[in-house]
Amino acid sequence: MPLLSLNRYLSALSVMLLVATTASIPQAAERKLVLTGSSTVAPLAAEIGKRFERENPGVRVDVQSGGSSRGIADARSGLADIGLVSRALKPDEQDLKSFTIALDGITLIVHKDNPVQTLTDPQIVDIYTGKITRWRAVGGADRPITVVNKAEGRSTLELFLHHFQLKSGDIKAHVVIGENQQGIKTVAGNTSAIGYVSIGTAEYEASQGVPIKLLPMAGVDASVENVRNGRFPLARPLNLVTKAESEGLVRQFIDFSRSESVHDLVEAQYFVPLAH
Repeated sequence: MPLLSLNRYLSALSVMLLVATTASIPQAAERKLVLTGSSTVAPLAAEIGKRFERENPGVRVDVQSGGSSRGIADARSGLADIGLVSRALKPDEQDLKSFTIALDGITLIVHKDNPVQTLTDPQIVDIYTGKITRWRAVGGADRPITVVNKAEGRSTLELFLHHFQLKSGDIKAHVVIGENQQGIKTVAGNTSAIGYVSIGTAEYEASQGVPIKLLPMAGVDASVENVRNGRFPLARPLNLVTKAESEGLVRQFIDFSRSESVHDLVEAQYFVPLAH
């Protein structure tokens, strides 16, 4: 073999050996957690995830919303390591394990220019079932009521229906929304609208000048503080859900999410931290 060809052959062989040797060196696998579900829990989970990543180099936490029903389905199927569910588990969901990380309340909101200051439970039921169609009937202006309802699969809807002993088919809605921000934006842009959203989100947006008003329930002001002290009648747990007994990185994340290390993040989202 000519010297030039031999040199080329040896050079190519060296490259091949280098590639083979490099490929045989085990690379540090990225540890990843996937969380999906409730749009109420997702922003909090994302903030907890960022802090968890900083304290655990090499870990990535991927948070996606889509509703509590997605959180249940994805946790069951294994598409997610952890489901995000903003309600207690139902009797037919007892195959799953739930871990409460915070508490939240649900409040009815109207435009801040709406003169109505409070509604009774029967009035709320009559508005949402189409028996009352104008604000004049409950002390407001002579305008038609725009009923804003949550989409199917949203735990906020399920909690609302359960509290008022309604079925989904009973609701006569003009607008159907998904996330809390959609509901707030809809009511803020329509002086005749009424909707229901997370207290924490609504309280924060109102404090920032968004033109909405939180209505009391059963004589109790809708506030994070009244969720904290247990007075507000329409409250719920915010849960992480797994298919089986959690272990390893999943257990580590759940324990971190329930610890005092994240209380400031819970309060920053206007939810109520767990008592320790």
